[in-house]
Amino acid sequence: MKPRLHAVMSFFLVLFILTISGVSQDKAGDRLRSIYHQREEAQLAPLLTQVLRFPTVAGNEQARRDQQQWLRTTAERLGFTVRDAGMVTEIELAGPADAPVLGLVVHGDVQPVNEAEWTFPPFAGTVKDGTIFGRGAADDKGPLVQALLAMKSLKESGLTLTHTIRLLVGSDEESTNTDIAAYLRNHQPPYLSLVLDSSFPVVVGEKAWNALEVTVKDAYQTKAGSDGAAGRWTVTHLEAGLAASIVPSQASVQLQWPASAQGREAAIADLQSAVIPPGYKLELKRAGGNAVDLLIHGRAAHAGVNLEGGRNALVLLARVLEDRLQPSGATDLLSFARQAGVDLYGKGLGITANDPLWGRYAVNVAMIKPAEGDANALTLTINIRSIPPLRAPELQVAMEQQVVTFNRMHQASLTSGGYFKDTVLAFDPESKIVKRLMADYDRVTGSQAKPAISGGGTYAKRLPNSIAFGMWFPDKPYPGHDVDEQISLTDLNRGVEVLLEALADIALHPPLENPFGK
Repeated sequence: MKPRLHAVMSFFLVLFILTISGVSQDKAGDRLRSIYHQREEAQLAPLLTQVLRFPTVAGNEQARRDQQQWLRTTAERLGFTVRDAGMVTEIELAGPADAPVLGLVVHGDVQPVNEAEWTFPPFAGTVKDGTIFGRGAADDKGPLVQALLAMKSLKESGLTLTHTIRLLVGSDEESTNTDIAAYLRNHQPPYLSLVLDSSFPVVVGEKAWNALEVTVKDAYQTKAGSDGAAGRWTVTHLEAGLAASIVPSQASVQLQWPASAQGREAAIADLQSAVIPPGYKLELKRAGGNAVDLLIHGRAAHAGVNLEGGRNALVLLARVLEDRLQPSGATDLLSFARQAGVDLYGKGLGITANDPLWGRYAVNVAMIKPAEGDANALTLTINIRSIPPLRAPELQVAMEQQVVTFNRMHQASLTSGGYFKDTVLAFDPESKIVKRLMADYDRVTGSQAKPAISGGGTYAKRLPNSIAFGMWFPDKPYPGHDVDEQISLTDLNRGVEVLLEALADIALHPPLENPFGK
């Protein structure tokens, strides 16, 4: 039988089944939503608070194993088949024999936290005033629970599936991001996958995730020829940031005043009088002798999705200390951070393109940490979310040249490195799957939203035949990676409603032929 004829016959078969079961095509989504609110919604907050209690940051293998066991127990209780696939857990609602697989894809790991900054314990799963707080509430444990309950609603509906629904839960998306590649070595990808780790209505472009690393040796050694009594501070310790994908909310430095120099109290008063913009806080403490500790507090945010919502403590620290430091490697590193952070869009690094569709680069001056294997060396990490047409190798060359030019102008000895392997991911806005998902979103929300471009990379870059679809609504800032990460029960329920419409549209109908084509 020809594929097109087979698809037509399948369509009418499904229509017949839906009709005799008392559910017309356009009412299947309504039925699923009714089942969800009547039977499954009550489980949403309890399940999310449970899974938020696993501190699944990079390196915590026990938390990963415990969470995967929780996944197995919970999914089996909900009536699903569960399979261990290493760093990926498969949770399945079976369709007919040989049915194509519709994947729902999330990750169970989270970004690190500075617990001292949080109002609520980050791994307690706190519910207050209709909002759930915890690391991963939005990114990506909220979508994990939403997917489980959407699948459960579909199971309880009795509607006839044309697809097998397979939820894939990864474990290292926020760190090494190798879990999907390992999974694909022994498993076939779904016929079509929705990655529930970004924005509604549907993401037609994901910027490339790359990072420039700038390292200096002997960071705390005053440069030869500098006058130690010249009335400037010496840096004796410098550290900032948690991760490349988080706007740094704290940056700290220990400063030493030269013993032979006068004016220490005036210099302290000078630091205390620094102009601090709204949203920041400067904290200065005497550390004994001629030393002081200076700490800048800013605000964390997702470096790809909500860069403008952050307050970069590292960049402000570099600005506060300008012209106040003895020349050293640490001083040079702060000067480079100040240059790179002149805006959020790459001006300080010479990448100023502004594409009508893709927008601008997103640049997060993210971290200063001791270099691996050398406590006297420091590395500055700058996360760059790139747009076309500049490819990763070309970006690397451009960034290396920026470091060379900086060294020449500042008589510095910075070396460059980093990660330059990622590429943009783009979909045709007129493709079948984009149009279908846009229509699903519009039917539930009543909006006429445009397809999204995201600065955040998702599993859609790692898994063939996949596209990011939700679960965050575009009418408010994204809280993932932020201090006091949170999501309201209202938005969680709205997200389930949209996902159920997409499942009714895709999983109850014949498979799309060439879904990413027109």
